Amino acid sequence: MHNRRLPHKGIALATAAVAVAAPAGCALEPDADTIVGAHSLTIGVKADQPHLGLRRPDGRYEGFDVDVATYLAGRLGVPPERIRFRTTPSSVREQALRDGTVDMIVATYSITAPRKTQVTFAGPYYVPHQDTLVRADDTTIRGVRDLKGKRLCQVTGSNSWRRVTEERKIDADLVRVDTYSQCMDLLDASRVDAVSTDDLILAGFAAGRSGRIINAPFTDEKYGVGLHKGDLAGCEALNRAITRMYQDGTAARLLTKWFGESGLKLTTSVPQFEGCS
Repeated sequence: MHNRRLPHKGIALATAAVAVAAPAGCALEPDADTIVGAHSLTIGVKADQPHLGLRRPDGRYEGFDVDVATYLAGRLGVPPERIRFRTTPSSVREQALRDGTVDMIVATYSITAPRKTQVTFAGPYYVPHQDTLVRADDTTIRGVRDLKGKRLCQVTGSNSWRRVTEERKIDADLVRVDTYSQCMDLLDASRVDAVSTDDLILAGFAAGRSGRIINAPFTDEKYGVGLHKGDLAGCEALNRAITRMYQDGTAARLLTKWFGESGLKLTTSVPQFEGCS
């Protein structure tokens, strides 16, 4: 097990980008108070989001979030060979932090008021915008209001669908699935009409499929680093690392690497932090 307060002696964990099956509780000790000073880290990421968090056939993870997580861990003193990535879907993120399955989460994890009651967030490390992806030949959906009466994909654990049906009171027909990759399969099969979520997520999927982003953004989504509730020292250390990531040019380089050909307007200035709580 890792320990937030005491350095862990022993053999280094598997290489940074390799998935390793780990029993629950094999990350930081549940009663430890901070990731600061950790010898090694288990970091939750997505496995099915191209250009953000994708698990390759060889078991390695790649994408913007994976690179950001690797950089931030390095700023905390944890090199790539002592990072273990673990697939952490939207529906289990809070539980994974509570039970110690992961030490931190970098997985398109939008900071929201309800989530802040369960999780301490560092960041945001990037602020994308919610947009909508439709089939390439669909000309009926030009903005969020056009989703009325349309079949909209709803991912368990995500708040994106709420932005449409609850915040904007648009009566879309929700089709519930577990992941955004399943949404894309349903869109390809004409079983849903639209997928609405953060533009970085949509850009990653659109790069390998026939759908198109309608380019009608309607929210700001603040991607935060999820930490065990109360880890204020870890939050403050990560905020310093995020600031450095933008100041030294790493953020701009990673954004260009993964989304430079997407056509999205990318922001390369330090985001406004939420504050640690």
